Amino acid sequence: MFDKLEDLLIRYEEIMGELQEPDVVNDQSRFRKLMKEQNDLTPIVEAYKEYKNCKQNIEDSLSLLEEESDEEMKELAKEELSESKKRVEELEQELKILLLPKDPNDDKNVIVEIRAGAGGDEAALFAAEIYRMYVHYADSRRWKTEMISLNENGIGGFKEVVFMITGQGAYSRMKYESGVHRVQRVPETESGGRIHTSTITVAVMPEAEEVDVVIDEKDIRIDVMRASGNGGQCVNTTDSAVRLTHYPTGIVIYSQTEKSQLQNKEKAFRLLRSKLYELELEKQQSAEAEARRSQIGTGDRSEKIRTYNFPQGRVTDHRIKLTLHKLDSIMNGDLDEIIDSLIAADQAAKLASMNEAV
Repeated sequence: MFDKLEDLLIRYEEIMGELQEPDVVNDQSRFRKLMKEQNDLTPIVEAYKEYKNCKQNIEDSLSLLEEESDEEMKELAKEELSESKKRVEELEQELKILLLPKDPNDDKNVIVEIRAGAGGDEAALFAAEIYRMYVHYADSRRWKTEMISLNENGIGGFKEVVFMITGQGAYSRMKYESGVHRVQRVPETESGGRIHTSTITVAVMPEAEEVDVVIDEKDIRIDVMRASGNGGQCVNTTDSAVRLTHYPTGIVIYSQTEKSQLQNKEKAFRLLRSKLYELELEKQQSAEAEARRSQIGTGDRSEKIRTYNFPQGRVTDHRIKLTLHKLDSIMNGDLDEIIDSLIAADQAAKLASMNEAV
């Protein structure tokens, strides 16, 4: 591990030197690439430098204890030694986590697809609430959200909603939301006061760049039509809605949120690229199924991951057996405690898996 850290330190210093060169500054593509590499290395390098300082402090404190006769100075040296040893242990763990292989999609924007599952109108209402929860969460992290497609049920619920979240590290946090979300509560439509259980599914896909997925025009059919609203009435007098059909996979994308046909077409292609990219990722992941069984990671969308129990005001994440009694704040977008816990559990599982391999 320490040989690798020394190599990374040397590489970091090389990058810092290159960023000062006029040729690099004038080459925007190379400059951006180096800046990204520098940003990725900075937390590792800072932790390693602190680790080396602490190791030096331990040596200095031990020398002082051997040479010093003054009791007061000896006590100070013992305190310094104890603190440095404790910090070295913490930094060793931090460095192991920082050196874990990084998901190449972590820095990407995401496309989120929420679908109502079992529970009819109640599931659709819950889908709309989960959509708003994610919008609030995105706002709290200063990410931007953009609607791609929406299918409403007429009473304020969403049968299906697809939207994009744009921001640094969006996928690194949102990927833990993929799966089945279950709600337990008394629906507004229920006169007898019985608690119902409904479900929705959430799929989180990294946004695919054109270089990630190449779509052959011969594989696509593009239909344009008038956008329609609730009840099928015409909400647009021009053929602005776009439907894409991808023949090889059977994927159909419908986009009508913009007034411009061009913008709807662009959104539809973005969603199609991400769906095809996700299919490719699933193929890779099934090939690495054994490795993925030891990780929290991006859950299968058929897996029940979380329950929102309204009568008891609690939320339970089943993957890590975490229960929080703050349902109201979570529904308002306060998701950091859950996601931080999932990340920590995922890192611990990966570290354990690596230790077993060694």
